[in-house]
Amino acid sequence: MDKEIAQQIAALADPAIDVRHDAIAVLRGIGTPAIVHLIQALAEAQDNDHRWYTAVALSQIGEATIVPLIDAMKGNNGREFRRYAAAALGEIGSPAVEPLIMAMGSDDRELRGFLSQALCRIGAPAVESLRQRLDDADEIIRSCATLTLWQMGETGLPVIVEHAGKDE
Repeated sequence: MDKEIAQQIAALADPAIDVRHDAIAVLRGIGTPAIVHLIQALAEAQDNDHRWYTAVALSQIGEATIVPLIDAMKGNNGREFRRYAAAALGEIGSPAVEPLIMAMGSDDRELRGFLSQALCRIGAPAVESLRQRLDDADEIIRSCATLTLWQMGETGLPVIVEHAGKDE
């Protein structure tokens, strides 16, 4: 691992919040080369503070993080890892919507739940894509889209009601 990346990842666990924020800014500037190392750090983090700041750094790198992070969630079934990875994906926002929905076709129920949490965190920007999946040929994706919209509450429920009205 590049020495600079390693130093900045270590700084994400520093007790001084300014040091953590500076490390996030540096890692955002490094970008794509830091992603695999940040994902590894997230998997190895021993406390929630370190997980949180690592997830924030991943989300700050942005779109390039989406596919590697979803792939890592498929390969790592640790609940804390998945929870913070989902938070990072949710913070990335709109660019993560389609990859998250596509990953919901997984047989891994728990993974689907974390992907749904990420979509709920994204909120309104995910609604239209989820609405389009209410008639998806894949039953799992169809079901996940419905459940995710339901979990969104006021943001997603009107879409489910409207869709149910079309079927009657």
